Amino acid sequence: MTEVIGTRFRLYDHAALEPVIERMARHLAALIETQRPLLLGMLRRGSPLADRMLEKLTNQEQASSFERLDLMVKRYSDDLKLLHPETRLDTTLDISSKVRNRQVFVVDDVLYQGYSLFRVAEYLRAAGAASVHSVVLADRCVTQLPIHGDVIGVKLQIAPGDVVECSVPPYEPEFAIDVLRPLG
Repeated sequence: MTEVIGTRFRLYDHAALEPVIERMARHLAALIETQRPLLLGMLRRGSPLADRMLEKLTNQEQASSFERLDLMVKRYSDDLKLLHPETRLDTTLDISSKVRNRQVFVVDDVLYQGYSLFRVAEYLRAAGAASVHSVVLADRCVTQLPIHGDVIGVKLQIAPGDVVECSVPPYEPEFAIDVLRPLG
């Protein structure tokens, strides 16, 4: 991620996040209602998180029934500045045939105001998904839209100006959650 000037607080390191991911995978497994669930990673950081979920599910028979896809979603830059007032989806790859009549689990790193997840849920429902569930590593607990995390790793109620930064390999060298408090 781009360097933000201010104070950085490490909330969770790799060792602390492993049991969080394991708990999330168990919760996700308990929500499976169909024979063919779909695990959809929101690019960028949602994709490797979805892979981690699937890896944790490999010890359970449900893992083999999952199909894995990714969807390019863009609203914020890597330094967490707003890029697009309306969330942008890359819909050049039509996934309608893959999601129709399926239970879809959408994985992302942070649920902030809910605009990205809401846009993805709208897209998936229009494409014929039977149901859409959100899986987020960190929930800021400040959504502006009627969207919530169905599977949540951690809830972080932090100061409005603070930023939650999830570091997820391969995009960053280590798996961690930090809070950034910008100067001024």
